[in-house]
Order: sequence, then C-alpha cells, then structure tokens
Amino acid sequence: MVRETLNRQIHHILDETLLLGSMVEQAILNAVNALKLRDVSAAKDIYDEDQAINDKRYAIENAVLILISTQQPVAHDLRVLTAVLEVTTELERIGDYAKGIAKVIIKLGSESLPIPIREITRMAEVGVSMLHRALGAFITENAQQAAEIPSEDDEVDELYNQVYRSMVNAMISDPSIIDSANLILWIAHNLERTADRVTNLCERTLFIATGELMEMDTSDDESMD
Repeated sequence: MVRETLNRQIHHILDETLLLGSMVEQAILNAVNALKLRDVSAAKDIYDEDQAINDKRYAIENAVLILISTQQPVAHDLRVLTAVLEVTTELERIGDYAKGIAKVIIKLGSESLPIPIREITRMAEVGVSMLHRALGAFITENAQQAAEIPSEDDEVDELYNQVYRSMVNAMISDPSIIDSANLILWIAHNLERTADRVTNLCERTLFIATGELMEMDTSDDESMD
C-alpha cells in the first residue's frame, strides 16, 4: 500500500510537471506570434499569465518537498523527485523568457522595425519542439533521446547569428533604430537561451537513468572556449 501511494503521488507530480511544460511551451509560441502581429494586447496577457506559471512551479516544488519529507524515498524515486525540482526551475525560467518577449513587444508598440520574423519564429518552433521532446524523454526516462536532443541547439544558434547580422545591418543603415533593434536582439537571445535550458532538462533525464550528473556541451559552446 505504501509503495502504491508513493507511485501515485510521483505520477501526479510528473503529470503536473508536464502541464507546467505545456504552459511554458504555449507562452513562448504565443509571445512570438504576438511579435509577428505586433499585438500589444496579447503581449500584456502573456505578461500577466506568467504568474500562473510561477504558481504552478511552486505548487509542484511544495508537493515534492512534502513527499520527500513524509515518504523518505530512496534510490530511483529520490533521483526522480530531486530532478523534478531542477526541471521545474528550468521551465519557470523559460516562462520568464516568454514574459521578457512580451515586455519588449509592449515597449515597442507599433514602432516600425525591420524585424527578421521568419528567423525568430523558426527559433521559437525549434526551441519548443526540443523542449516538448525533452520533457517526454524526462517523463519516460528515455536516456537515448535525451542524449540526442541537445545537438539540435546548433540550428537555434545559427538562426540567432542570422538575426544578429540582420539587426546589425539595420542599425548601420538607420542608427535611429539602435535602441529598438537591441530589444529585438534581446528577444532572439531569450529564444537562444530557451534551447540552452533544454540541454539542462536532458541532463536530468540522464541523471535519473545513470545516477550521475554530467554536463552535455554542444559543439558551438566548445568552439567559443
């Protein structure tokens, strides 16, 4: 009976973690769509809805801490629960990136800018796809899939470089947009960091499977050393 109760509570926590992940994924996609449409009203909604993401994170963490203190799980169960604490932190931070994008949209208003929306949209799509599959690998403890996903960050990095070059050229052509163009670069930076945080999620899946914490470096990161 004790084992069944523990399993049921862990499964509930994992379900809530998936729900948090879904909220974060949608926030990122909604934020980029609001940028595409220059929809300030939608951006304000995204900004306000970040509180729900924060609340969900803290509710999951509270449930984990109560379970650890009352059930005293060991070995695999304890690795899962401690990994959830890290994963929810990463998800909440990705939610902050969506909030940051929304804040930029509100600040820009209807100002005319040469925004490389195709590349920014693609960055969001790739990052969210990586996140979705990383969460699936985490829940199913699929170490092989978790090990493969981080390499996809290379495409996000290349897209970021394209956005960077585009905005620098735009600033050279029209110095009056420098401040606003830097805000667009900040959006691209948030999306690039989203993909980076997916790697952290994948590391937690490997931790559950192996019991060892290991850093998964991408080739682009190594080239910057």
